[in-house]
Amino acid sequence: MSLGNSCTKPARLARLCLWPLLLAGILLLAACQRDAAMPWRLTDIGGHMPDLDFSLTDDHGKPVTGADYRGKVVLLYFGYTHCPDVCPLTLAQLHVVMQRLGPLADGARILFVSVDPARDTPQVMHAYVNAFDPRAVGLSGTPRAVEALSKRYRSAFTREPDKGDGQYEVSHSSAIYLFDRTGKARLLATPATSQDDLVHDLHLLLDPGIQP
Repeated sequence: MSLGNSCTKPARLARLCLWPLLLAGILLLAACQRDAAMPWRLTDIGGHMPDLDFSLTDDHGKPVTGADYRGKVVLLYFGYTHCPDVCPLTLAQLHVVMQRLGPLADGARILFVSVDPARDTPQVMHAYVNAFDPRAVGLSGTPRAVEALSKRYRSAFTREPDKGDGQYEVSHSSAIYLFDRTGKARLLATPATSQDDLVHDLHLLLDPGIQP
């Protein structure tokens, strides 16, 4: 499975594909330098990324902020509805993960942030995310707001040249950021992460009897 739309592009965009793996490697080395309090299988980014914070519009057309998702474990992912490969595959995988979590999944939300706000209206986002999972929320906003959130989590995206018929693709990095109920960044995954590892660590974040 590719790590992002850019993986289908020439080498000039290879950095977007490699970014999630490079970041994971750097953060993994940092995590190894301190005692692990929890048996995480994913990359521990606690203390290395800022809290969940944004001002966007959800797929019902309602203005929302990061604070609106306090009390939920959040899986944040950047993508777009015209994505030909990695976005639908990632959302499909996350749906299976939610199913495997059973009732615990009600305490989680998948936040799918569009890097193509020109085409991804709230209505378009609503139809798209709900085709995958009822716990998925589509978020869109102004180009400036989306770019600011992307930079906040060291993500990246690039609009490709128009194909001549008004259609275009957006190359984007594909990290999945996991936040705990208090909005703190905790873990990093990629589309290549196994479902077993995601289920394991989400169970630790979601189980009220466990204090990560």
